[in-house]
Amino acid sequence: MREAGRRAVRRRETIDEILAVAVALMAADGVGALSLAEVARRVGVRPPSLYQYFPSKLAVYDALFLRGFRDLDAATRAAVEGVDDPVEMIRTGAGAFVSWAVSHPVQAQIMFWRPVPGFTPSAEAYGAALASQDLLRAALRAAADAGRLAPDAADERAVDLVSAAVAGVVTQQLANEPGVTTADGRFTRLAATVVDLVLHSYAPRKEGSG
Repeated sequence: MREAGRRAVRRRETIDEILAVAVALMAADGVGALSLAEVARRVGVRPPSLYQYFPSKLAVYDALFLRGFRDLDAATRAAVEGVDDPVEMIRTGAGAFVSWAVSHPVQAQIMFWRPVPGFTPSAEAYGAALASQDLLRAALRAAADAGRLAPDAADERAVDLVSAAVAGVVTQQLANEPGVTTADGRFTRLAATVVDLVLHSYAPRKEGSG
């Protein structure tokens, strides 16, 4: 491997380590209490060296926001692989969403709660958040096209409703029972029911009904 390639690998590994340490610190002290000086100490570099990787603390949050949505999207897509029925895909995807978010509470807070004053995701990071809805959007459109759901299930409002319902389950679980598994959570166990309630509002209308 050429020297430039080795440097690139080392840089990626250092970035991964910095982010992992930052997540561990926030898990212990709170998302808003992140200290770059402490991150640098634990990584084993001087604080000025850390700025070669992240120019500010907000840049660390942005990287976690970006990675979080990309990882969430990957986990959701893996969960629905091989699921052909679009309605079942929505249900399965929602379950994977909840499971991933509850298993990554620090990232979920940054992604859904915005607990850090002054933090606004960059265009790239926010683009990843929007892209993470593409699978849900496609499944809703497929269900509407197949007559499994009403035609307006293909509208953006339906995407927002399902997203809000699932994110609400995550928020309630993390706020009320942090550290409890998805299988045992008071609110996570309601995820399928919540999604079905939203989908029921888009049930196909019988001919002649209002």
